[in-house]
Amino acid sequence: MDDRSFQNPFKDLEPNEKERESISNLIDPYKERFTKKYQQLLEVVRSGVEEEDDRDYSVYTGSGGIALLYFHLYEINSNKGDVSLLNTSLDYIKRPLHHLKGRKLTFLCGDGGPLALAAVIYSLLGKPSKSQKYLKRLTDLSAEVLSNHHLPDELFNGRVGYLYALLFVQKKLGEDAFDKSIIAKIVKTVLESGQVLAKRDRWQHPLMYQWHEKYYFGAAHGMAGILNILLQIKKPSLQAEIDSLVKPTVDYMLSLQFPSGNCPSSVTSIDKDKLVHWCHGAPGWIYMFIQAYKKYSDSKYLDAAKRCANVIWSRGILKKGYGLCHGTAGNGYSFLAMYNLTGEKLYLHRAIKFAEWCCDYGKHDCRFPDTPYSLFEGMAGTVYFMSDILNPENAGFPAFEIT
Repeated sequence: MDDRSFQNPFKDLEPNEKERESISNLIDPYKERFTKKYQQLLEVVRSGVEEEDDRDYSVYTGSGGIALLYFHLYEINSNKGDVSLLNTSLDYIKRPLHHLKGRKLTFLCGDGGPLALAAVIYSLLGKPSKSQKYLKRLTDLSAEVLSNHHLPDELFNGRVGYLYALLFVQKKLGEDAFDKSIIAKIVKTVLESGQVLAKRDRWQHPLMYQWHEKYYFGAAHGMAGILNILLQIKKPSLQAEIDSLVKPTVDYMLSLQFPSGNCPSSVTSIDKDKLVHWCHGAPGWIYMFIQAYKKYSDSKYLDAAKRCANVIWSRGILKKGYGLCHGTAGNGYSFLAMYNLTGEKLYLHRAIKFAEWCCDYGKHDCRFPDTPYSLFEGMAGTVYFMSDILNPENAGFPAFEIT
């Protein structure tokens, strides 16, 4: 335990239990409790979100995030004929669509998220003309993404964050939903940007990125987030270039992992083993290692991911709260990712235990978030995680894993 985390009160799965316990035996005892709890929290979110800043339309902390939550609940609902959840999602996204300024472009923090969601939701509701309207607005932003040389490359505010919006639409509506060359152009721009900086500052690996003139390594603003998205690109014409640049850069990142399994947040904290957050630390890096293992089948990446998972288990129940960005729910997703990679019951057990902690939402004297009902800082993210626990094989960290 340190001053950022609570001591983990849960027992890990014993070796004999790994053999004896079935998947259903692990999760079935919690299904009713988790379902009731996330539905209870969802009602609190619905009433509470009205008190938050109605000018924040982002997926990260605004109404766009509530729209994404309801869209997710629609997707995991066994009765897809009931479009009430989809209409609720649309209700939360309609207002942002009239106020987008085009100043921020990404899925999480800009126009990309609301526009991508609108294009997908209207398509699913059988309104193709409206879907195309918002899809065009989304793809038109690519001109700014490609031409603005001052734009960063990171997930929250940069090119990769916009790229995720396109990949989200493509995943939901099909590869031919829009001109596929846009994705290729953005990927090439991100790769070129990383090469220019690496050469300029004489790094030995081929790609390097900055945000606000600082070398960040985490998922939110740094290298792990960028590389994770690049590793999920499936375009044969780009694979050779991606592999030649991304793999050695991931190897550089691997060299930075602490003996504890945690990972530094930036170059200036290269010797500071502190933050076990999705945004800065092992809970964000683990996805990069998982994607690298999937692509290259090299056990060193799997071993790195396992080390990340172990430090998250020991230090990942956070005093900052229950959210996705820097909270226990976000950290719990790392175990779902590892479960889906390995099929090992150990990781499902760990995810369940983090969800069990979240069932006592508000009872641990955690820090109160600035946006207490939002998707990435607040309660909506916990709802998202707890609903995914009930269907772990299809779970994915929102706006980060392409599921």
